[in-house]
Amino acid sequence: MTSLNQDIQNKLNNLNVFEKLIGINLLLFLIGLILRPILSIQNSLSWLELPSDFMAFLLQPWSIITYAFAHYDFWHIIFNMLWLYFIGRMFLNLFNVKLGLNIYFLGAICGGILFLAGYNLLPDFFNTNTRLVGASAAVRALLIFMCAYMPSMSVRFFTFNIKLWHIGVVIVVFDIIGLFGLNAGGNLAHLGGAILGYFYAIQLQKGTDIGKGFEKLMDSIMGLFKSSKNTPLKTVHRKKRASKDKMAGYSKEEFDEFNKQKRIDIILDKISKSGYDSLTKEEKEFLFRAGK
Repeated sequence: MTSLNQDIQNKLNNLNVFEKLIGINLLLFLIGLILRPILSIQNSLSWLELPSDFMAFLLQPWSIITYAFAHYDFWHIIFNMLWLYFIGRMFLNLFNVKLGLNIYFLGAICGGILFLAGYNLLPDFFNTNTRLVGASAAVRALLIFMCAYMPSMSVRFFTFNIKLWHIGVVIVVFDIIGLFGLNAGGNLAHLGGAILGYFYAIQLQKGTDIGKGFEKLMDSIMGLFKSSKNTPLKTVHRKKRASKDKMAGYSKEEFDEFNKQKRIDIILDKISKSGYDSLTKEEKEFLFRAGK
């Protein structure tokens, strides 16, 4: 039994961050299924849903993020999680984990904000009181970010190659058409995530990471839950290392990280201009290791 527990723990530890998000979504989906007959209501995860009414939203402000973890329909969660799995693996081969989390959660937030804005500023167009669920806006943000950051990169689609920017355009067009269908609110949120992904990519190409503030906020929140028992010892240790390993005002770790990121940027620029297949075997292996 101990060996089985250890195997399960090792497998969980080896999951990448997006696979862990998939696990959380699936767990909440199962909880929703279990609670549905117990509570005798269809929306058993209602405390996670984002309401379209602004006053109702003020009573549960956390829902601007938590709605992205609520699913009721089997095919809804399956398609969202499959998209997240494949896009996540591709993303982490090219970019770092924190950037991916910034885009994912900011995409969910922007999708929620556009959803609220549409239903409260254009009530004649979005005239049905509804609630938003699903990770689609967050997944859209990741996908459109990649489509905008490296538009010329080609991916294999059955027997032919297709450029990322073509995929992005088709998806956005379908989301715009969907505004006039039965899932208008969901498609509005998709567009919010797509806008965030596009804007994030364009700004990052200019050297500005618009998610840094959000990243610091999340780090500070997570820091509240960490033990501070060994803080003094860690601080002394860092000071000693800093005095030994400084290089032109930077620590050795910072210097190595800068060189690593510089090489990643050069490879990404090559992908953007000539496609992923133009990379050498060494460059592909380096990107894979950097993503891990």
